[in-house]
Order: sequence, then structure tokens, then C-alpha cells
Amino acid sequence: MKLVIAVVQDKDSNRLSNSLVKEGFRATKLASTGGFLKAGNTTFMIGIENERIQEVMQVIKANCKVREQLVTPVSPMGGTTDSYIPFPVEVQVGGAAVFVLPVERFEHF
Repeated sequence: MKLVIAVVQDKDSNRLSNSLVKEGFRATKLASTGGFLKAGNTTFMIGIENERIQEVMQVIKANCKVREQLVTPVSPMGGTTDSYIPFPVEVQVGGAAVFVLPVERFEHF
């Protein structure tokens, strides 16, 4: 058995949740916040049999897309901000960060 932890952008959360249910996967959703953009994410925890890892990975990949987003950098730490003019920068956001961990023991009460 494995534990799949998938951190996805909030924009992809509902679509992924619906697809997981449709394909027969159970998941626990947790609200989370990204460290880089300080934006909302959803973390899915999915307990899965070893044979179904590729299936769940395909569902995640099909529903979590990378997209471009303009962000304005925060002002520099320290120093003067008189001459600092923040220009928006285009960065890639979205997709999914997926971790697959072995489960030593699972019990359901």
C-alpha cells in the first residue's frame, strides 16, 4: 500500500476531486498555502494499493495543468525602496507536486 500526497492549485481542486471519485479513488482534502506565491492550494491524501499507483497518477496528471501567471515581486528586504519599482513577472503555476510514500500499516476504525 502507498500514500499519495498531491499538492495542487485551488483552480484544479474541484475537477481533480470529481475525477478521483468517478474513478473510484477516495481522498482526503486539506487546505494548504504555497510558500512561493502565498496562494491557496489543496493537498490530497490518497491511500492506494500498489497496483493502482499508475491509474491515480494519470487522473492527477489529466486534471492538474501548469499555467502562466503574472506576479508582482515583493519589495526587497532591507535597503531602500525609493528606487525599487516592481514589474510583474510571468511564472508557471499549477500542475501538481506528487509524493508517493510507503505505508507500513493501515487500519480503518
